[in-house]
Amino acid sequence: MPSNVVKVLYRLNKAGFKAYLVGGSVRDLMLGREPKDFDIGTDAKPAEIRRLFRNSRIIGRRFRLAHIYFQDGIIEAATFRRTPEEDEQESAPDELLITSDNTFGTPRQDAFRRDFTINALFYNIDDFSVLDYVGGIRDLEDRIVRCIGDPGIRFQEDPVRMMRACEFAARLGFTIEPRTRDGVVEWADELSKAAPARITEELIQLLRCGHAGSAIQWMLDLGLVDVLLPEVLDMVSAEAQGLGDLGALLPVIDTRMAEGEEISDSALVAAVLLPTVLLARGRKEAKLRRPLSRKEVVTVVQRATRDFLQRFSLAKAKAQGMLEALIGFQRLCEPGWTPARRRRYAGDTSFPDALSLFGLMVEATGQGREELEEWQEAGRLAAAERAKSKPPRRRGRGGGG
Repeated sequence: MPSNVVKVLYRLNKAGFKAYLVGGSVRDLMLGREPKDFDIGTDAKPAEIRRLFRNSRIIGRRFRLAHIYFQDGIIEAATFRRTPEEDEQESAPDELLITSDNTFGTPRQDAFRRDFTINALFYNIDDFSVLDYVGGIRDLEDRIVRCIGDPGIRFQEDPVRMMRACEFAARLGFTIEPRTRDGVVEWADELSKAAPARITEELIQLLRCGHAGSAIQWMLDLGLVDVLLPEVLDMVSAEAQGLGDLGALLPVIDTRMAEGEEISDSALVAAVLLPTVLLARGRKEAKLRRPLSRKEVVTVVQRATRDFLQRFSLAKAKAQGMLEALIGFQRLCEPGWTPARRRRYAGDTSFPDALSLFGLMVEATGQGREELEEWQEAGRLAAAERAKSKPPRRRGRGGGG
């Protein structure tokens, strides 16, 4: 564990609080994987954590917790929770959706309110033991994603858990336990009740997990795609329309993520929507019996992505970036570019995301490699020109000049 994590755990314990490493970090360490982040569970209240760590602040509304800031990252410390009572919720009568999660509890209560058994393990640094109230160690050994408690209740409480089940199964190479799997199928429609911001965050995380292709396949098999992301079905339709194997876009994204390539959130979402846009453009051109003008292309992109943007809650800048990437991609596909015009267009702010999208498309379909190389060269030349045109930095007076 990083030294800062150890420092936080010991300081909380020294102050008289229980403090455990919790959740995914324990799971990943037990699987021999490197955790992305380290979370701490404690019986200290958020305000008590804030008083103990001057380098922290309290965040969240639905789920209040403390972020403890260090130079090399943030450590999240959350007070143990329990499942809230019915009169502690703001949801409609007969609905189980959790709207407030600030009812504090014991470590055991906290374990039973978590989503899956493999995420409910606690590591106690005092005696180097792992606390397992729910059978998570057995499920790690059996490579199973299993819901804690009744899947129907857990998925109604938080429908995003169904997406997470698919992501964990894909990322860890696990299977989903039959009762949990049946629960996803039965309650898939509940995803429409989830907060758009949360499902957007989960979708971005899924696309970045390195196993998006497998996760989306799980979602397809369990009926989540129809509710959440019907645009994925256009990846299959696109090949039948002669647009190439766009279903390969997701495996290509997974490869790029594994290689550590930087792709913006806007470009990732644009890649998912690209088959939908291309099919919409094809239908429009077939109807008009001519290629679309650039203005008409913009209209097609906006209309083809409208439903997606209503379902999800992309930040305004990311949504605009996604639209510009899809429109820019169409520009890169146009014939007749001269080297000079390529360089000029490569200086446009939308070019990097459009080029990322173009590269993913070429890798997925195997078509357009020569054009891709020309655009990549234009990008390098444009970047060099920008570097030359930057004014030199002025030296301060405090030096020995």
